[in-house]
Amino acid sequence: MTRLTPADLEAARDRIVPDVVASGLSVLFCGINPGLMTAATGHHFARPGNRFWPVLHLSGFTPRQLAPAEQEELLSYGLGITNVVARATARADELSAREYRDGGRLLTAKVERLRPRWLAVVGVTAYRSAFGEPKARIGPQERMIGGTRVWALPNPSGLNAHWTAATMAEEYGRLRAAASGDDGTGLPG
Repeated sequence: MTRLTPADLEAARDRIVPDVVASGLSVLFCGINPGLMTAATGHHFARPGNRFWPVLHLSGFTPRQLAPAEQEELLSYGLGITNVVARATARADELSAREYRDGGRLLTAKVERLRPRWLAVVGVTAYRSAFGEPKARIGPQERMIGGTRVWALPNPSGLNAHWTAATMAEEYGRLRAAASGDDGTGLPG
């Protein structure tokens, strides 16, 4: 990959990165919003310190660790990626409360249209802000969007020091088991 300059990254501010989606996915992962590296490359979770791709593999969602440039391969595994807020910023704290709320409404419409089995919001704070649920915790949520169940996952950003790749993989693995109907609850995934 060509090394991006600070000017390249700044030029990517406010860009929209296309979703990787299809109807009827098993799990639609939803980031907070694209970072500048993602916007500059056009590949979700592209920042080298982001742990999304390693955790996706460690949790058993993919048979090998994919590179961000291989994001379209997710569709063959019944997985997709979107964001709560579409515009790219350097940091999530640049987003307003209104952008989160509006993003939650747009995300709800997208999920109603695409009908994935699970919506997995990667970042419980983003989930809380987008859906007005300030007490939400990591894990499956009571909320459903049509027939889609919702799960809040830890944010894979390298800035999230509360979770290691291994502990994130455990939580993502819980979702994978639920999505495959093998979560030990006896309930359908």
